[in-house]
Amino acid sequence: MQPKTETCKTDIPQMLEISDVVHEGKSQKSFFFRHSIECKPGQFIMAWLPGVDEKPMAVSYYNKEEFAFTSQSVGKFTNALDKLKKGDKLGIRGPYGTSFSAKPNACVVAGGIGISSVSTLIDKLKNPLVIYGTRSKEHLIYLKRYKNKKMSVTTDDGSFGRKGFTTDVLDEALAKNKIKIVYTCGPEIMMKKVFEICQKHKVELEASLERYMACGFGICGKCMINDKICCIDGPVFNSKQLSKMAEFGNFARLKSGRKVTIKEYHSVHN
Repeated sequence: MQPKTETCKTDIPQMLEISDVVHEGKSQKSFFFRHSIECKPGQFIMAWLPGVDEKPMAVSYYNKEEFAFTSQSVGKFTNALDKLKKGDKLGIRGPYGTSFSAKPNACVVAGGIGISSVSTLIDKLKNPLVIYGTRSKEHLIYLKRYKNKKMSVTTDDGSFGRKGFTTDVLDEALAKNKIKIVYTCGPEIMMKKVFEICQKHKVELEASLERYMACGFGICGKCMINDKICCIDGPVFNSKQLSKMAEFGNFARLKSGRKVTIKEYHSVHN
C-alpha cells in the first residue's frame, strides 16, 4: 500500500488495496481505500479491473486518509466489482473533472445511484435540503449517513417516504423562495426536469452529467455533449452551460461514438 501522504492523481492507474466493502442497498456497494487523494465534491476517479474494463466512478466518501466510490451492479464491469472483497486490489487514477461550488442556502436533488455523486457535497454543505428518490425502499442508500440532514425521500412505488418524484418536491420547495442554488445528479430525464423547474423559479443549478468516458482527461472525445468534453469541461455544469446544450436530456453517445437517444443510451450503457 502506498504511503497515506501521497496522492494518486496520475494518468497511470495505481493498484490500491480495498480496505473495506460496505453493502449500501440492493446491488449497491461502497469500496473503500485507505489512501490519500486530493478531491473536491463532484469529481470522479477511473477504476480499472484488469482484464475486464475501466469505468468512471464518483468519489462518494472522502477524508484526508481515505476515499470510496459506490457502485451499483448493472452490467459486466459492475457485476465483476460486486465480487471483490476486502484485500483485493483495483487500479485507480484521478481524480478528474470539475466540482460543485458548495454555496449556502442549497438544495440537493438526487435520483438513484446519483446520490453517490453529490454525497461529498452534502457532507460539505451547511444545512442543505436533500431531496432523494429511488424506485423503491430497497434501493435507498446513505439514510443512516444523513439521518441528521433535512431530507425528503420519495419512492416510485410509495414503499418509503412520499410516493412520487423528486421534481414534485423540488417545485414545491422552490416556490417558498428560500433556496438560492440547486445541485443535482441522477437519471438525465430527471435532471432535465430539475433544470426546467429551476429556470421557472429563476434559481441557479449545477448538474453532474454522466457520459461514456474512456480516458477521463479529454483525449478520446467519446464523452462529448454538444461542444463540451464531459470529463474535463464537466461532469458538473451550471445553468448557463446547460441552457446551451441541445443534447442535454435528449442525446448521448455510445462506446462506438454513435449518437443515440438518452433512453437508448441508458438501456445499453452499463
